Amino acid sequence: MAKEVPADGCDGDDAMVADVFARDCASRRIVENIAGKWGILALAALHEGAYRFNALRRRVDGVSEKMLAQTLQALERDGLVRREVYTTIPPHVEYSLTPFGARVAAAIVDLIEMVEAEVNANRR
Repeated sequence: MAKEVPADGCDGDDAMVADVFARDCASRRIVENIAGKWGILALAALHEGAYRFNALRRRVDGVSEKMLAQTLQALERDGLVRREVYTTIPPHVEYSLTPFGARVAAAIVDLIEMVEAEVNANRR
């Protein structure tokens, strides 16, 4: 018998319960944006502090302008990144983490540190 999926795409008796394993659940889209090639690196870089776009692009070596812009837009839409426009002369934009983004980025940084430690240990 096929399961009926609620309108929000999340599975479970309570439609408000997120289920990352449900194809159409919003939590799955957020995890996909976090775990994408550039999302994880952008979040880890922003864990260091706020960045202007070009400085962040230099920090995340290899990302194109287009891909970084798309990644930041998705992370902002998901509530992980804050985009702040400063009306100075010349105007500029800074990206930083929201409280949710900071919690996610802290976990990502822990993961990155574990991977880097393992890679370094295996080089000896």
